[in-house]
Order: sequence, then structure tokens, then C-alpha cells
Amino acid sequence: MSEERGGAGDSFEDRLKAARSRRGLDAPSARSGSGSGDDLPSGGSPWGIGLRVGVELVAALVVAVAIGYGLDWIFGTRPILTAVFVPLGGAAGVLNVYRLFAPKRGEGGGAHNG
Repeated sequence: MSEERGGAGDSFEDRLKAARSRRGLDAPSARSGSGSGDDLPSGGSPWGIGLRVGVELVAALVVAVAIGYGLDWIFGTRPILTAVFVPLGGAAGVLNVYRLFAPKRGEGGGAHNG
């Protein structure tokens, strides 16, 4: 049984450390040598994450305004569809940021995901 899990040469402490790091139970400094950005999505720096959040929000709003303006131009309903799509774009941007910071569904492994 030890052959299929960790091999005969692995000690209990090594297997315990590996399991704790997979579950994210170790301290941030123990998981990575850098010590910064471990609690951030994708292990990025705070500036990188902030830039990504800003880009996500602005891109969603730009796409929504473009769609609303284009549909208003096609149908001749000047401000109506733009006014409808701007809140939808804002909501899409917020949803993208939420997905960035939300825990992944596949993490945690097993049926006991909390």
C-alpha cells in the first residue's frame, strides 16, 4: 500500500508535509521561497493582481459600451441600449474579478470541499 501512495523510501513526515502543502495548510513562507504574493490569485505580485483587476473591469465596460453603441446605431435607439449594456458590462467585470479571487472548484480534492 505504501508503494502506490508515496513509495517505500518516503517517511511519514515527508508525506504529511506534501499533503499539507497540497491542501494549503502550511504557512505561506513554507510553501514558497519568495514569501510575497502567496495568498494572491495565481501567486502574482500585488501590482500585477491590481493591474489585472483594473484591466478586467475596463475591458468589460469597453466591450459593453461598444455593443450597446453598435446596437443603438443599427436600430436607431440612440441612448437606450447603451444604457442597458453599461450596467451589464459592469456586472460582467465584477463577476470576472470575483472569479479571479474565488477559490477554484477543483482545489481541495475529494468530497469534503467545505
